[in-house]
Amino acid sequence: MAELKTKATDSSVADFLGAIPEERRRRDCVKLAQMMQEATGAEPKMWGPSIVGFGHFHYKYESGRENDWFQVGFAPRKNDLTLYLVSGFPRHEALMKKLGKHKTGKSCLYLKTLDDVDEAVLKELIEESVGYGSTL
Repeated sequence: MAELKTKATDSSVADFLGAIPEERRRRDCVKLAQMMQEATGAEPKMWGPSIVGFGHFHYKYESGRENDWFQVGFAPRKNDLTLYLVSGFPRHEALMKKLGKHKTGKSCLYLKTLDDVDEAVLKELIEESVGYGSTL
């Protein structure tokens, strides 16, 4: 079985966030880090070269494959802020309607900027994802 390439590293989260060239994107990432740290009670950790993750859980697929992952995390990508929420989005339909401008993947939430969303709704969504992740 192929091993997951994205793993926790000892790289500095502060250095990573400080190196984000665009000030608004850097500010949004710092704010996301604060929200996620409050929701998880965990210190941020780099996962691979470009994902900031919080918390940890071990999961096992029905196939028997096992992996370690973070409860919530984010990555400042070129076009979007990508948030990784393990709970997915169908169970959060009401929150998603109130969130603001966004796109989604299976467990990824894509935002251009935090200015486009209701931060209280985003915080609730993050907290619910952390709660769901702690049941896995």
